[in-house]
Formats: sequence, structure tokens, C-alpha cells
Amino acid sequence: MKTVEMTKAKSSLAEYAREAKKGPVMVTAAGRPVALLVSIRNADRETVSLSNNPRFLALIERSRNRHQSKGGIPPKKCASD
Repeated sequence: MKTVEMTKAKSSLAEYAREAKKGPVMVTAAGRPVALLVSIRNADRETVSLSNNPRFLALIERSRNRHQSKGGIPPKKCASD
């Protein structure tokens, strides 16, 4: 993983984004991680936004817990089953 100190960063954001296609690029401030650039494949803008939204993630977690404790709608059987 490449690490870049924010005060020493010389390349453009576009260049670091290209580097992220090869592997994550960690950005640090005073040696502490503050950001991570990673390549995103097979995801749209909505998926990325929701996967980083704390309120949405809390909603999913509550739904999973409720389904586990109280059950839910069973999956539909396929014609091949």
C-alpha cells in the first residue's frame, strides 16, 4: 500500500486516483491515516453513497437483527427448486 503524507503530496488527485487502481493509497497527516483512496469496480454512485452512510447502515443492521430474532418473509422458490 502506498502512503502519502498530506504536506508532502506532490501529484494531482487524478494521479493518486490512477495509482489507486493498482492498490490502495493511504493519505496521512502527521503520520496518522486520514483518508484512503481505493479503486471502485462494479458499483454505481448510489451504492457507494449508501455504503458510507451511517444512518443507512444502522437501518440495515436493525433490519438484520429483527429478521434474525423475529423471522421474515421466506425467499421465493425458483422454478428449478
